[in-house]
Amino acid sequence: MGIAEFDDKVSGALEEQAPAGRSQLTAISNTAVALHREHFGRGPGAAKTHVTDGLVVCVLSDVFTPVERTLIDAGQEARVRETRAAHQTVTEEAYRSRMEAVLGSPVEAYLSSIHFDPDLAVDVFVLGGGGGSSSGSAPAPR
Repeated sequence: MGIAEFDDKVSGALEEQAPAGRSQLTAISNTAVALHREHFGRGPGAAKTHVTDGLVVCVLSDVFTPVERTLIDAGQEARVRETRAAHQTVTEEAYRSRMEAVLGSPVEAYLSSIHFDPDLAVDVFVLGGGGGSSSGSAPAPR
């Protein structure tokens, strides 16, 4: 299945495909929650997934552990950011492979970012394909 077909299937924008799309979005969100729980010792409070143009974006709320909250309350946000960035580097392959299994499509890149107020994490999976994107978009110039 190409990226364009995948986007159409899971976007929920097409009324006749909405139930299947919601089911796929739920599976993606559940995988993001499971990964967070496995790697941080607790799951996020909520998760919502968006899919568009070869991107899968999972927005997770209430993500910080008690230790991280203590550091944040003490003004040590940079340490939390640093630790999360190191964690992402060493777990990238695990996140990519789990999402590839759910998506049925290769993941070219995995990016993650956190925000403190509100308490959010955003995981972005850039989908790849054999021979380029079928969405017709080109990479931005550097």
